[in-house]
Amino acid sequence: MIMAALARFPDWSSLAAGERPAAVAQTRRRLDTVGRKLHAVVDVVDVRCNGDGLLGGMPYVVKDMIATGVTRASWGSAARFDAAPRAAALIERLEKAGGCLIGTAEMTELAYEPSGYNAARGSVLNPWNFGMVPGGSSSGSAALVASGCAFAALGSDTGGSVRIPASCCGVTALKPTWGVLPLDGTMPLAPSLDTIGFFARSAADLALIWNALSDGDAASSSRASGVVLEDAFAEADDEIAQMCRDAIATLGIPVRERAGFPREADDECLTVMQAEAARVHAGRLDDVRIDATLRKRLAKGLAIGDEALARSLAMRATLRDAFLVDMLADADFALLPVVPIKTPRAAETDPTSPEFSARTLYALSRFTRFVNYLGLPALALPVGFDGRGMPVALQIVARPNNEAGLIDLARLFQSKTDWHGRIPSMIAPDIAIERGFAA
Repeated sequence: MIMAALARFPDWSSLAAGERPAAVAQTRRRLDTVGRKLHAVVDVVDVRCNGDGLLGGMPYVVKDMIATGVTRASWGSAARFDAAPRAAALIERLEKAGGCLIGTAEMTELAYEPSGYNAARGSVLNPWNFGMVPGGSSSGSAALVASGCAFAALGSDTGGSVRIPASCCGVTALKPTWGVLPLDGTMPLAPSLDTIGFFARSAADLALIWNALSDGDAASSSRASGVVLEDAFAEADDEIAQMCRDAIATLGIPVRERAGFPREADDECLTVMQAEAARVHAGRLDDVRIDATLRKRLAKGLAIGDEALARSLAMRATLRDAFLVDMLADADFALLPVVPIKTPRAAETDPTSPEFSARTLYALSRFTRFVNYLGLPALALPVGFDGRGMPVALQIVARPNNEAGLIDLARLFQSKTDWHGRIPSMIAPDIAIERGFAA
């Protein structure tokens, strides 16, 4: 009885207008309790929300590298670097559409860590298992949505920083086409790759947010076909590969198998990311407030010369065309796991731990980086739980500017399944008490 009542959180789209004010108040309270328990909150914001517009008062949080106009962003550091007096353009768009900003979310330092590890401020806890990584760098954003502390969250994605934590925490997330959303008021990392993405419990809620941010229309499409990237499935953990194959079968769309993987694009992404991040943060490499290991990693990018960086950037259009023509061909989507390995234990990605594995850390973004380099949109779709009870996600990659198609395909899957929105095991007792099922 209790477990049935605790099976899942509602999504915003399912709430009647009269239920929404109470949901906003409840979410604010949960952010200040459960969110802090997860070490996922930087600031709780109490601003007046109009409750009108497309979003109708939807409570959301933002990664703490996006200017809110009411807080100073930390960028995941012990210092508060951002002093922007004005909110980022995306925050203004959400406010105009009736979004309700309720807080800012913890992140990895300078958004340069795919596991969620943060030596400067402490790492966010994965709400499914405190001993596992939450994924990064938008770790707090994903954990807060997964735990019912927000209905939506903004994050950033330079090499997988939205899709990886979405997979680790079991929520739906979208990385849009590079360049379609403004980046003003956000911390840069690698400008040629940086994209603002967002998390929600369901694709239906993603559609609301996408339409509010882009002035687009996540309308249904009458056709969809996919390409299964077989090399990625062959490299993935067997259990993850099988769960993703089962999800593709559930989708029921025509698919064909395709050998190969855009390895060259993945390699070039690392070059661009390391070189640009080092240049963007060059003035902070001697700042002792920033973790010494991170500063050392960033400094390595300075060894990549301007000519090498320019060459990598010049190759992008050619490699994008090759992917679209040779790998996608006449299909609409490419299908592969978000992460090839099972969600690691936190100790495996902590550089101070004797269990640290650089190989494990690298693998987290193995299947996501090429998408950023090619500038394509992609969606992380929860498809179930592995034998340890940890979420697994399928990655769907689309052609440029086909965010609506991605959202529509995710809606199709979620109309047949209920993996999204489930209440994480580690915070279920808190929700039980909140709902009056325990003293």
